[in-house]
Amino acid sequence: MSDWLILVENQADLAQYETPHKVMRARDYLNNPSLFAGRRPNIINLARSYAYQSEGYYASLLAEARRHRVAPTVQSMVELSRKSLYAHALPELDAALQKDIEAGARSVERLLVCFTRSNASGYDRFAKLLFDWFRTPVVEVAISNGARATIQALRIAPPHKLKGEERRFFLDALESHTSRRWTAPRTRAAAKWSLAVLIDPKEAMPPSEAASLKKFAAVAERMGVEVEPLYPNDLASLAEFDALFIRATTAIDNFTYRFARRAEQEGMPVIDDTGSMIRCTNKVYLKELLENDRIPAPRTEILDEKAVLKETLERLGAPLVLKAPDGSFSRSVHKVASLAEFEEKAKLLFKDTALILAQEFMPTDFDWRVGVLGGEPLYACQYRMARGHWQIMKHGPDGAISSGGTKTVAVEAAPPLVIETAVKAARLIGDGLYGIDLKENERGVFVIEINDNPNLDSDYEGAVLKDELWRRIIDWFAARLERRMGVSTKAAAGEMKAASR
Repeated sequence: MSDWLILVENQADLAQYETPHKVMRARDYLNNPSLFAGRRPNIINLARSYAYQSEGYYASLLAEARRHRVAPTVQSMVELSRKSLYAHALPELDAALQKDIEAGARSVERLLVCFTRSNASGYDRFAKLLFDWFRTPVVEVAISNGARATIQALRIAPPHKLKGEERRFFLDALESHTSRRWTAPRTRAAAKWSLAVLIDPKEAMPPSEAASLKKFAAVAERMGVEVEPLYPNDLASLAEFDALFIRATTAIDNFTYRFARRAEQEGMPVIDDTGSMIRCTNKVYLKELLENDRIPAPRTEILDEKAVLKETLERLGAPLVLKAPDGSFSRSVHKVASLAEFEEKAKLLFKDTALILAQEFMPTDFDWRVGVLGGEPLYACQYRMARGHWQIMKHGPDGAISSGGTKTVAVEAAPPLVIETAVKAARLIGDGLYGIDLKENERGVFVIEINDNPNLDSDYEGAVLKDELWRRIIDWFAARLERRMGVSTKAAAGEMKAASR
């Protein structure tokens, strides 16, 4: 990433030729509060001491006051100063240490962890977790190897004292930690903002394809915003960015929720936020929400295991659609045409959930998908049903997935009631990015689903807007970052003024 700054107490602690990033003495940083005005550098504080009121301590303290991103933070310095203050982290760290050993790592009595790397092979899980907890450049770990490995002590290690192989290991870890990028490195103006895009390379059906995200990064670069990928194990690196854009399928029980939660704790704008995830991933919640605000939706009943299914079938008619509250990509959704089939599928779904939903069947040739961003319509698509199927996606018994075609139209060319209904539904959730699925028939327009993590691809959802699709996403982040920076700058000025009295 651009705009890295490395602070040292003595220029000999890290020579400029040893890193492509700017190296500055901590005292110069402390004495120049106007440095980096309007920017938020990523600061790595390599002071010789982080003791209370030391030069290293004040470097991180004032970095936080200036709203710069710094590692380690003062909180980490304080916690790592004594075992009683970091004891709360030990159960989770001990568990990760033991898992690495059980997976084949050789038992050792001492580990050197630099950023997210360990100098002993096989301790990747532990090293990443340790950095996630404390975000400190170099930590020395003393280990007791009894029936189970446990941490005896954690100690911040001054990088300037590392020699030989350990010094080379530290420099390699520093280079790796600061070198992620999607766009090719080259000389250019410093980016105004840095945006992390969370992706899962192992995901079979991601919400955005790799080619679309590269297009997104190219558009962002032209707008002065730097875009970098983050992966499921990169939670420790999130705080180095200004904002988070999640482009992996969200769920409240996987890594996407943890990233969103951490972003919110850091004060970052995030798509998707945790509130949107919680609301959109549960169809029981959405059913009640739409009903309470009188937004049309197919007739739906919430059922528990004591429900009389025969009466439900009589009320909603056959066939009907049976859904688990939490599911995506048409999974856990069944069309049932008889009471016997209804009972069979309901029994299957009740194994995983206390409540299920039965919904009237609304056959259409296509579903509308309206993208809504910040409470305003972004795009409008028609998703056609998969060939020979009643849904837009068909899951075969062998795991194969097929889908119908997509037709994108300009928002102003879509039926006004479709757009109006979609926007009303999205505003019930929040002001982030949502994909509203709707059906249109002779009775009107009905909301089927509200998605917090809608597909965004240049060839489909972006077929009409082209690069404008990505510009609007970036503008959404930029507007919130500028508001936050404006507030932060005033707050920091106030703190500095108060301190000078």
